[in-house]
Amino acid sequence: MSKLWQNSSTETQSHLAKKVEAFTVGNDYMLDQTLVPFDVKASKVHAKALNRAGILSDAELQKLIGALTEIEETWKKGEFEITVQHEDMHTAIENWLIEKLGDLGKKIHTGRSRNDQVLTAVRLFEKEALEEILGEVKTTAVLLIELGEAFEKVPIPGFTHTRKAMLSSIGLWAGGFAEMLIMQMEASSGIKSLINRSPLGTAAGFGTTFDIDREYEAKELGFDVPLFCSTTAQLSRGWTELQLVQYMAGITGVLNRLASDVIQFSSEAQPWFDLDEVVCTGSSIMPQKKNPDLAELIRAGHAEVVGAAASLQLLTTNLGSGYHRDLQLSKEPVLKSVHKTIEMLKVTQILIRAITPIAQNLEAACTSELFAAEAANQFVKEKGISFREAYHIIKTDPDISKSLHWSDMMEKYTHLGSPGNPGLKELRNRF
Repeated sequence: MSKLWQNSSTETQSHLAKKVEAFTVGNDYMLDQTLVPFDVKASKVHAKALNRAGILSDAELQKLIGALTEIEETWKKGEFEITVQHEDMHTAIENWLIEKLGDLGKKIHTGRSRNDQVLTAVRLFEKEALEEILGEVKTTAVLLIELGEAFEKVPIPGFTHTRKAMLSSIGLWAGGFAEMLIMQMEASSGIKSLINRSPLGTAAGFGTTFDIDREYEAKELGFDVPLFCSTTAQLSRGWTELQLVQYMAGITGVLNRLASDVIQFSSEAQPWFDLDEVVCTGSSIMPQKKNPDLAELIRAGHAEVVGAAASLQLLTTNLGSGYHRDLQLSKEPVLKSVHKTIEMLKVTQILIRAITPIAQNLEAACTSELFAAEAANQFVKEKGISFREAYHIIKTDPDISKSLHWSDMMEKYTHLGSPGNPGLKELRNRF
């Protein structure tokens, strides 16, 4: 099978050459199954641009569009094959076009390179994936707000240094995680602006003498603008992907901390959350066990996304300008991170729905040391002394705070963002 870069004299491969092929191709031919519809979309637009440039006739354009649509339909059925001999989807698609259309199929590669092809397909995939991720982030944040609203003023100890600190509430606890996700949504404009730039038409990274209307291609593909300098395309490969994966790691980092709390707060030591059995597993040897496996795997999943970011960070270090085969390896961390992030968001939604705060246990856990700071505050208000003096009095005689109770304190927390007023309505308005 001929490759796009191959002369006929190199078609016969030795056993040694096949080992080299297997290593250089890696699992690209498998990863590319995800990207086929995006490459087909870009190929259709490129064919239109070739028609506008006078390289393809109207009749030739229609034949190519028809064949590309046939490829997409075959892919949807799970019947489009990409083999290690193809190397990637680009060869598989072009070979299909040649088989169907003869020499006309060879014209599709005019004025482009596999370099701008793969980069365009990846960026189109990233655009679509980011929108899906943001939709799942919003759903997750809404569920947290709903959990907070349902148990808004149920008390829970707040912690610093893993020690009891001050009074909190389920509304405030859930709202904090929801707001973190909302802030991540609001920050998405930055990563969107990096992805929304079309690499198509930059060819191998130095442009082409064919009169390709790159602004037209960008608009047709739904990008904001083209990358203006062709050299930017290969400079941005891996660099943009790194920032997207780091952005996703920001999301999974929130899920990681949420899962850690759920694990702790549903333990025998702190039996504050009841978890539905659907998110737990048993033990093969200990009949009594009810393990929070779903939460543990959410917590662990963050490491995979961070690891992918680290891989991209190192991969793009010390590379000069232009294309390097190293950059082939930037594809897998992105595809895996997108899949992992979406998967983690979906199962986190299941986890949130499975949480029932145990009010009686939470109330009992809100012991007097949580009110030490407020006892000092009361001395300031009632006796007019400085806070430092009041702090020292409570430090010396902590039993003073025993006169306070969580239910009384909850009513006194009226300012925005406090246990009694966690700001859940305001969070809803942020959407």
